[in-house]
Formats: sequence, C-alpha cells, structure tokens
Amino acid sequence: MNWLEAAILGLIQGLTEFLPVSSTGHLYLGRKLFGLQDAGLFLDTMLHIGTFIALVVFYKDILWEMAKRPFSRIVFLLAAGTIPAVAAGLLFKDFFDGISKTGMTIGWEFIFTAVFLLYADQIKKGDRKLDDLNLSDAIWIGSFQALAIFPAVSRSGLTIAGALMRGIDKKTAAYFSFLLSIPAVFGALLFQLKDLAEYTGPSIGFPSMLIATTTSAIFGYLAVAFMISFVKKHSLKWFALYVFGLGAGILLLQGLKIF
Repeated sequence: MNWLEAAILGLIQGLTEFLPVSSTGHLYLGRKLFGLQDAGLFLDTMLHIGTFIALVVFYKDILWEMAKRPFSRIVFLLAAGTIPAVAAGLLFKDFFDGISKTGMTIGWEFIFTAVFLLYADQIKKGDRKLDDLNLSDAIWIGSFQALAIFPAVSRSGLTIAGALMRGIDKKTAAYFSFLLSIPAVFGALLFQLKDLAEYTGPSIGFPSMLIATTTSAIFGYLAVAFMISFVKKHSLKWFALYVFGLGAGILLLQGLKIF
C-alpha cells in the first residue's frame, strides 16, 4: 500500500465511521479497489485506532468526568447500551466474520441502512436531552448498535435513528450515538488486537500505516463535529439516498457478475 492509498483509506474510514453510511462497507469497497483484501485485519485495526483516537479527543471532557466518577449515571447508561452489541458479537462472531469476508450481502445492507434513515427522518421531532435518557433508552439504542455488526449497516445511522424513535432531539441523538460507540469500538479493538497477535497475513509498511491512522483520526474528528451540528438542522434523507444508490449499484454489478 503506497502513501496515497493509505491516505484515501484513512479518509474513507474517518468520514464514513461517523457519517451514517457505514465505514465497514466503504472500507470493503476501498480495499477491493486497491487489491488489499489480504491485509484486511491489520489495515482495519489501524484505521479503527485512528477513529477511536478521534472519539477520545472529541469527548475528552466528558470522558475525564467519567474517569473521576466511574459510577455516575452516564457510565451506567453507556454500560447498559453496550451490552446488546457485546452479546451479538460473542454469540455470532463466526457468522459475521464469514459475511464480512465474502461481501455478498453488502448491497442489501446499504439499502437496509437507507430504509432506516428515511424512516427516522419522518419521525416527529423530539425534545429529550442527554439528562432525560434512561435505562430503557440506552438498551434500545444499544440494540440498534448490535445490528450494525453486519458490515454495511451503518452503526451511527441506526443508533441515531433508534434515538430519534425515543423522542430524543437530533443533536443529542448524534452526540449519544458517538459517545456510545466508544466502549463498543474499544472492545472491538481489544478483540482485533488479540486476533492480530495470531495474524500471519500481509502487513503494512510503517509510513503507510502512520498515514492511514493519522488521516483516519483527523477526518474522524471532523466528521463527528460535522455530524452533531448537521443533524440538528438538516435531513438524513441525503445520506439515505446515497447509500440506497450505492447498494442498488452493488446489487446490479453482482447480478451482472462484475462485482
């Protein structure tokens, strides 16, 4: 992987991790474009480390408060909201790994994301804030996060949609969605690092790895800030139309035996 490919994949990961369009699905397409399928585990781990750094930097203030008060209400809500994704990951890991490797269902998964975004966009605007969230809200939103284990189902898209269904205002929905992703991404990275210790496939040169990770972190930070501001005043339908068109295009190419 040369430096340009590394920068492009870092940009893809950084933007699509937090825009409601599925980073895993886009990374699969990016790796396929550059012929880097064999380096998937190593590459994905470094790119996700980049976006994890972006989350930690963006949420540094609230994370610091949580570290000082580990038994606070918000910590309890995040822990509860993380349980569904952890359960799904442990119970169905082999199944989801098989789907991710083949990529045969990503067209339908993009379309599934589009349908949810369009539905969420029609929901009557709520006014509940972060202080109004309760245990059932956290578990409900966390259940949508569990669905995002499918490679081209957008985690941010579904969790924002799930929050809107509970009458949470758009800005808070996005804010809590990304905050909830921190323990999920951290846990996934721990599992990936364990698998990486046994990994025998191709690796990536240090300069390309550094470029990919840094680019992912920078654009991830920008995407979080953008999305929290964007959803407050704008429609999700543009993202829905994009992923619907992408999914339909992939299905067409698969039908023509091109993809």
